[in-house]
Amino acid sequence: MLTSLFIEDCPYLFVAIMVTSDPIDALVQPFQRFGVNLGLERIERLLADLGNPQQQVPFIHVAGTNGKGSVCAYLSSILTKAGYRVGRYTSPHLVDWTERICLNERPIDSIVLVELLKDIQGAIAPDAESPTQFEVITAAAWLYFARSQVDIAVMEVGLGGRLDATNVSDRPLVSVITSISKEHWQRLGPTVADIAREKAGILKPSRLAVIGSLPPEAKAVVAARIEELHCPAIWIEPAKPLATISQTRWAKYQEIEYPLPLLGDVQLTNSALAIASIQILQQQGWKISLEAIQQGMAKTRWLGRLQWTTWQNRSLLVDGAHNPAAAKVLRQYVDTLNKSVVWVMGMLSTKDHEDIFKALLRPGDRLHLVPVPDHSSAEPEVLAHLAQNICSQLTQCQTHPDLFIALQKVWDEPIETESLVILCGSLYLIGYFFKSDRVR
Repeated sequence: MLTSLFIEDCPYLFVAIMVTSDPIDALVQPFQRFGVNLGLERIERLLADLGNPQQQVPFIHVAGTNGKGSVCAYLSSILTKAGYRVGRYTSPHLVDWTERICLNERPIDSIVLVELLKDIQGAIAPDAESPTQFEVITAAAWLYFARSQVDIAVMEVGLGGRLDATNVSDRPLVSVITSISKEHWQRLGPTVADIAREKAGILKPSRLAVIGSLPPEAKAVVAARIEELHCPAIWIEPAKPLATISQTRWAKYQEIEYPLPLLGDVQLTNSALAIASIQILQQQGWKISLEAIQQGMAKTRWLGRLQWTTWQNRSLLVDGAHNPAAAKVLRQYVDTLNKSVVWVMGMLSTKDHEDIFKALLRPGDRLHLVPVPDHSSAEPEVLAHLAQNICSQLTQCQTHPDLFIALQKVWDEPIETESLVILCGSLYLIGYFFKSDRVR
């Protein structure tokens, strides 16, 4: 539970008092009220007051609509196996804040993060505009990596790129743009070209870039920016699929063969982006063997994205699928399984509900809609009406007040034993599932 009290002369006007066992929440929650406010002035001022830790950290910068997290996970795992001290910063988290900041694949210790956040709070000038919550946690990542003397950090963009809080250094070892499609248009612009301009903002003069498959209008914008900045750029083709050995897929990018543990054909592109970035590091003198690449790929895990889990002893597929492009990837994978489908879904109010439904729903599917707790959730009843208009041949379309009520309903129904149950629509909903199920 969260309550707010007005405190006279307090620089934040309100102090949040958390009735919670998590001291991290108590420190970051007060900044949530500043919302999403893109811009670099606040984060640059804060980092300057902290001694500019970002200038001490060699890093790879990863932007894109989808695939950022997978690419970061591959890179971090490979570089860790190569023997380097590796930081990884990603967002959002699924269960708790420590997931966002990792060192050699291990989340930051909660006590260490608390101390970092206290240092950051102490560095905020009372008369300065307050940083946002994302800026505070990003500053914590830079500070932690600098103090930990990492050899390299893998930094995932939070939103867009040009004005994102991670975009505070002009010296990336590699800049990666994984994919570009229409998402967050309310903040990044109404067209794919507008969004591409924002994501291309991570590119830096004469710094190497690795670019994934982009739609023509985005590719034109990124190519123009690359030419303007004289960036040596590699445009990636997907890796080639190889045989499955001991239930693990293998793939080949150029002459490198490697296991591919993450699911979906999109990982042929994501893994190629990671391998190409590793090859650039090798050319820069980093010692990364083929064995480290193969072992790092084999050990890669990325929770909440095409992930199989269980609930009440039955298989459940979970995936964020929070935008149309991600939904298409999910449906493509589902179609390879040749099973009837039961969807359990919740979406934020800001998402492209119509195009997500068009990508996912097919005649004969069953659909159960739920709210996304503690966020600006789309109303399940409104989503149900939209879904039935888009796919009138759904076998079932129901709404429920809570995710676990919906799951129990699905589990209790006499459906085919071969049915595939999928939880999707929001990473926040996936996080709620994992966090709540852990304590149930």
